[in-house]
Amino acid sequence: MSGMLLTGIGHLTTNLGEPIERGAVSIRDGHIAFAGAEADAPEQGPSDRLDCEGRAVIPGFVDAHTHLVFAGERSKEFESRLAGEPYTGGGILSTVESTRTSSTEELYDLASGRVRRMIANGTTTVEIKSGYGLDLDTELRLLEVATRLGETHPVTVKTTFLGAHTVSTEYRDDRDGYVELVVEEMLPRAVGLADYCDVFVEDGVFSVDQAERIFAAAASLGLPARVHADQLSRSGGAGLAARIGAASADHLDHVTEEDADALAAAGVSAVLVPGASFSLRSPQAPGPMLWEAGCTVALATDCNPGTSYVEAMGFVISLAVVQMGLTVDQAIWAATRGGALSLGLEDRGALAEGMQADLVVLDAPSPAHIPYRPATNHIWTVIQDGKQSYRRD
Repeated sequence: MSGMLLTGIGHLTTNLGEPIERGAVSIRDGHIAFAGAEADAPEQGPSDRLDCEGRAVIPGFVDAHTHLVFAGERSKEFESRLAGEPYTGGGILSTVESTRTSSTEELYDLASGRVRRMIANGTTTVEIKSGYGLDLDTELRLLEVATRLGETHPVTVKTTFLGAHTVSTEYRDDRDGYVELVVEEMLPRAVGLADYCDVFVEDGVFSVDQAERIFAAAASLGLPARVHADQLSRSGGAGLAARIGAASADHLDHVTEEDADALAAAGVSAVLVPGASFSLRSPQAPGPMLWEAGCTVALATDCNPGTSYVEAMGFVISLAVVQMGLTVDQAIWAATRGGALSLGLEDRGALAEGMQADLVVLDAPSPAHIPYRPATNHIWTVIQDGKQSYRRD
């Protein structure tokens, strides 16, 4: 049996109770065998030992909303927004053009660099969407690359089909025709490559009725829904997510208390992406209100080339605390356990016997240092599935 024993933990966050001072974690065959006070740790035979020397340990970050596989960059669009140009979502098509003309190997190499940087910033699980192809061939290639990333890197990958990210140039005058393409051609071919289906529900993108048709087709194929909801306006995405029992509603910048209550009652996770609001210079989603309503709140980078080119969950946690108003404990939970629950991964995001051993050792005495020193990568060691995936020497 393979094993590892972490001792000398100054502050142990398990997400299943109060933090533990002077803790220890025992790992056996990729799972947690013990997490608690070092004085209570059971005797353990031969194993790799890691003295954390007073450092804090938390569960590995679960990044529950990304668009990692793409080509090109949109820095000029960013500068235009700084100069006052409004964001309408139209820049997606420029990324589509770059992505379509890139080979599968080029897309893999680009995304591989992003994944490696995410791992170095403490991410152990990541959701990856398609959506920069908007045609059958490229959408399938994006899902294939996302799947391959999980096979070739020490990170768990969950995939989401987002063919309905926007309407392709070829169908710009036939939005319903594009929905037909998604339902009849793309979705059936995405089965086996995607774990979820997503739609960008927004005025001028996809209506609630169009999204509902796509989600109904996805459900018939066994793909649960994740919804880009109410980012730019209160467009009805959150209400739709609650009505169909989606796995998650994401963004939620313009939701109301009524929407929050509906999401909580339906068991829909609220995946918040403060990096996008930061980049767009728009108000943050009402994280504390969603938390108080009883929603399962998750945090994610929304890593994408247009509105949140962010690869570090630590920066997201800082924004969630300083700008959104979550407490440090809430933000850490949302970036770990909340993300895991939104992806249906009950064995992640917490440290307790039987859980998968995904955890991070911070080069800091407590998780509060993440937002307290936001410009620093605090990751000292990352353990994914019981093995060290990153160590800063």
